[in-house]
Amino acid sequence: MRTARIARKTSETDIFVEVNLDGTGSYEISTGIGFLDHMIEQFSRHSLIDVTLRVAGDLHVDQHHTTEDSAIALGQAISQALGDKAGIGRYGSVYSPMDEALARVALDISGRPWLVWKASFTQPRLGEMDTELFEHWFQSVAQAVGITLHIELLYGQNNHHIIEGIFKGFARAMRAAVELDARKGGAVPSTKGQLGG
Repeated sequence: MRTARIARKTSETDIFVEVNLDGTGSYEISTGIGFLDHMIEQFSRHSLIDVTLRVAGDLHVDQHHTTEDSAIALGQAISQALGDKAGIGRYGSVYSPMDEALARVALDISGRPWLVWKASFTQPRLGEMDTELFEHWFQSVAQAVGITLHIELLYGQNNHHIIEGIFKGFARAMRAAVELDARKGGAVPSTKGQLGG
């Protein structure tokens, strides 16, 4: 089983995260931000990556540190669970519909973190979460795992549908990228013999 556990404590957040890349999509999420919990639950369920994530953050200041650090810790755990990435699919791309909204997510677990974000929102908050923080969450995950990540909203009106479609698309693309491909015989999916750099 490809699993990892991370404990990360700073003056701003205290985080415990555990992942199982070969799971069933079970989750236990508690960040203190209800809408973020909902989105990470969607990620776990649709990627089939089991995720336990508990965060105590400085929400009396704002949501920035909790959002950023939860993404960093989750990304670090996924990266650790991937190990040398031998045998993984590496790539994933998905068109993700959510009612009237359609998002496209394409990614490469390349070891070279990069985010291209082409999505915007027409309201400042969803639930109690600042919508400007969604881009930052994906940037932090991409950095921590080492993902080249392209996210684009093709069209959509409802802000909830837009971000939920994006998270589900990310989940399904990650599922394809982290799954082991028996045909690869355990080889690292790169002509360099390693991923990154």
